[in-house]
Amino acid sequence: MASLIEAKRIVVKIGSALLVDGANLRAEWLHSLAEDVAWLREAGKDVILVSSGSIALGRAALGLPNGTLALEQSQAAAAVGQIRLARAYEEVLAPFGITTAQVLVTLEDSANRRRYLNSRATLGQLLSLGVVPIVNENDTVATDEIRFGDNDRLAAQIAVTIGADVLVLLSDVDGFYNGNPKTDEQATRFDVIDQITPEIEAMAGDAGTGLSKGGMKTKVLAAKTAAAGGASMAITLGSPLNPLKLLNNGGNATWFVPETDPQVARKRWIAAMKPKGDIQIDAGAVTALSAGKSLLPAGITAVSGNFGRGDPVAILGPNGRRLGIGLTRYTAEEATRIKGERSGQIEAILGYPGRAALVHRDDMAI
Repeated sequence: MASLIEAKRIVVKIGSALLVDGANLRAEWLHSLAEDVAWLREAGKDVILVSSGSIALGRAALGLPNGTLALEQSQAAAAVGQIRLARAYEEVLAPFGITTAQVLVTLEDSANRRRYLNSRATLGQLLSLGVVPIVNENDTVATDEIRFGDNDRLAAQIAVTIGADVLVLLSDVDGFYNGNPKTDEQATRFDVIDQITPEIEAMAGDAGTGLSKGGMKTKVLAAKTAAAGGASMAITLGSPLNPLKLLNNGGNATWFVPETDPQVARKRWIAAMKPKGDIQIDAGAVTALSAGKSLLPAGITAVSGNFGRGDPVAILGPNGRRLGIGLTRYTAEEATRIKGERSGQIEAILGYPGRAALVHRDDMAI
């Protein structure tokens, strides 16, 4: 089983029912979670929180009725609640010297490769600055056609996007059972699931709490996404105080085993893409890439094809032999204009600031 203290990057999903009690935040529980986050940060871990709660908080503030809300009501409640949710995390983590950031996403941010790369870059920069991002689905603009629909899937997508080692789903149950433990006394919990088989999927039910949209089925779907992306995933009971420390100390949970590590999974994903253009580089750039560095415009000698930002391009050596594939941060037209130039000249050439690397090393399979 994975250990939080051994991980480098951890994503934690927090459901509405854990965070909100009626119209109020569960202040004591939230403070204990902040203690856990501070403990992980002090141990040198990157932490991202994927938190529900905005609609629940906004509903109470607006006096909207219980039960299913119309789409427009949900969006309005989210707009009001997001401010309260972000402020709550800011206030509870600030005493530990932790800076927070709110990141709102929709399904399109992962489906569109350019927006996916932008999300990855933003989250990566925040983590490098020691910030704890608070991620939520942008319910103010998301509709049924483009929404994740539950934060289990969103958390798994964020874990894959940012290359997390571990994903923790804080739930209303202490793991995955072969039946419903609330109604079946004979139901038993799996400690470890090495492979998500059709039998495992068939055991997943849809029952959730009153405020939560995600049942066990969505958690299994999240586990499939996380495992494919190289992240271990745990389902554990979230309601006790200091739930992350409890999990790390051997608390009840079901751990889903990843297929590989995050970096290998990402490289395989990129390597399987069909290039939309070619980038030819000089011998100096070949040496730099061999040393694990990013591809800078100065090392590019030729550009061909019609590609946009975020598209896969083939990286060719001086002799035309393919060295690998990478996701470009510039369009074909932009790449042509800045090829052979130093990164410091990009703004002067294009008329706007750009990223130093044309293909970042994390977005490259050599």
